[in-house]
Amino acid sequence: MNGLNKGIRKVEVALRWDPNPAGEPPTDLDVVAATYVAGDPYGDPSYVVHFDSRSPDGTIYLNRDSQDGKGFGFDEVMTLELERLDSRYARVIVGVVIQQRAGRQTFVGVANPGLRIREGYTDLASDDFGGVLGATAATVAEFVRDETGAWEFRPGIHGHEGDPAAFTSSMGSVRRP
Repeated sequence: MNGLNKGIRKVEVALRWDPNPAGEPPTDLDVVAATYVAGDPYGDPSYVVHFDSRSPDGTIYLNRDSQDGKGFGFDEVMTLELERLDSRYARVIVGVVIQQRAGRQTFVGVANPGLRIREGYTDLASDDFGGVLGATAATVAEFVRDETGAWEFRPGIHGHEGDPAAFTSSMGSVRRP
């Protein structure tokens, strides 16, 4: 790795939303991350980290999980320790999924959603999902290793349709170089 370009090392992806009014079913948003190997960076994910899992080596994990948005501040928080991720991984995609238990829900029906992607005290990106209001899920970040081995952040919110399982299997094929 080039000593002048350390790249992105450890990132926090935080998600917030307000709870639904009393009597309505809760809205449940989930942060998910998928890793892709260097030999197939746009193929099937090597593994996916979500509310019931963590990466096999402990480098990607969920710090906070909410099923209804009733937390203070950010309701879901995921940490990605990219500097510790094995060199066979060349790409990590992070997404947000709306659970579809109470019928079809899109971002337009989520009360006051917000996203923050941060490295240390530096905000890399923030968004309110206003550009993907009709989507049931969205990719929110792409991290790619450069030729020196340093991680680079590629921002952008890209909406998707479908259930959570379909999204996690296809989320890495969204952005091509």
